[in-house]
Amino acid sequence: MTLITEGKVTFVIQGTFFVSGHAAAKFSTVLGSCISVCLHDPVTGLGGMNHFLLAAGRGEDSGHIRFGVNAMEKLINEMLKAGASRARLQAKLFGGARMSANLADIGSANAVFAESFLQDEGIPVLSKSVGGNSARRLVFTPSTCHAKMLFVPIDAVDPAEVPQRRPVGPTQESTIDLF
Repeated sequence: MTLITEGKVTFVIQGTFFVSGHAAAKFSTVLGSCISVCLHDPVTGLGGMNHFLLAAGRGEDSGHIRFGVNAMEKLINEMLKAGASRARLQAKLFGGARMSANLADIGSANAVFAESFLQDEGIPVLSKSVGGNSARRLVFTPSTCHAKMLFVPIDAVDPAEVPQRRPVGPTQESTIDLF
């Protein structure tokens, strides 16, 4: 994790999170069954985004940030260290698609976990876009909590996508939702 102190676009890959209050900073990611939770403190202008792969892990690998519980704790703790107040945190939630009808619905389990975690922590969800069967490209401005989301056509996403792959651009069939 890095506290972003300058204006730039930072790509948030699986198993990472970032926090910033810089007015020009933006976080971007592409989500399939993964989840990104975007947090914001409206008083300090601090915001953060994580990207997790699975709700929970097993065995000695269970402490890794690619698992939801760890990704959420790390993001919240880093927001607090940077000056945010837990009582003012607000969330936006994205991802959790079912990317293959032939596989388990990991995306749904991820979305249920994230919503439950936020509810248990008393963090209100201002908006969300979860489920379905389309990937999403997300750009989040942490200082304002503005999120721009684009559905990516399913045929434009490689199921074995390498996490460092750059997001796919918009197409005629895509829709943009502004939250």
